[in-house]
Amino acid sequence: MNLTSIDWQEITYKHINKYSELLIPWLLTSGIKIIFIISIAFFLNKILIRFIEKAVRIAVRPDKYSSKEAEEKRENTLIQIFATSSKIAILCISSLMVLEEFGIEIGPILAAAGIVGLAFGFGGQYLIRDIISGLFIILENQYRVGDIVNLDLASGKVEQISLRKTTLRDIDGTVHHIPHGEVKRVSNLSNEFSRININVGVSYNSDIEHVISTINKIGNDLANDPQWKEFIIQPPQFLRIDEFADSSIVLKILGESLPDKKWDLTGELRKRIKITFDKEGIEIPFPQLVVHKAAENTSSK
Repeated sequence: MNLTSIDWQEITYKHINKYSELLIPWLLTSGIKIIFIISIAFFLNKILIRFIEKAVRIAVRPDKYSSKEAEEKRENTLIQIFATSSKIAILCISSLMVLEEFGIEIGPILAAAGIVGLAFGFGGQYLIRDIISGLFIILENQYRVGDIVNLDLASGKVEQISLRKTTLRDIDGTVHHIPHGEVKRVSNLSNEFSRININVGVSYNSDIEHVISTINKIGNDLANDPQWKEFIIQPPQFLRIDEFADSSIVLKILGESLPDKKWDLTGELRKRIKITFDKEGIEIPFPQLVVHKAAENTSSK
């Protein structure tokens, strides 16, 4: 039986009419609800993030021993964690509501999720350990986003903190993701301030008083330099003679700087010491070996 073009048009029209009768009522009921759910979830997320920001900045009381920059780091860390948690919660709830509007029963999904969670409960002990450790890290303010830390497994700048892990980026640009449960020791290299701490060796023939005054002048000049002075808390100064080494007298120089400027300032200080010592004729010796040749016995046997 051959169908003419008119028959095809009639069949197509009937199918379109049939699906339209089903789709239009669904769009006017469930479709509108889905759009409404997505819109509410979007605006609720925006409102919650603003509320979290204001609440955290009000609730976190400044510590008299903390700088303004340190408090901002702490606040930003807490805001990031709470905002991420609220976003996940809103996404999960809105997704279940949308699935329900598509006619999918969410009761069995929740029951299945509970069974799966129970099945993996014994294997989730490491996840629970990571979350509990993360809570203590956050509550005790051990480190914050922007701090430079050493977590045994890796060192670098903290880019992100969640309840489960910390994300670091090291000096080579490599990103490390470290579960909190694996962290046994936290060394915060940029908490409140950093210390410029270097040793310089000079020759035993040097005039120590002249060397000390030269070092102090270099530190004061660095602290008064417009390019560097805003980063220095205490100018680098001579502290003590640290050691009588094999080839040199070792002098310790100490100063304080803003947390993340320690390495830049230390490099600049070393450069200025080398240039100034060369001008002042102060020798920075390298290891030397002195060989004494025994006198030959020329007497006849």
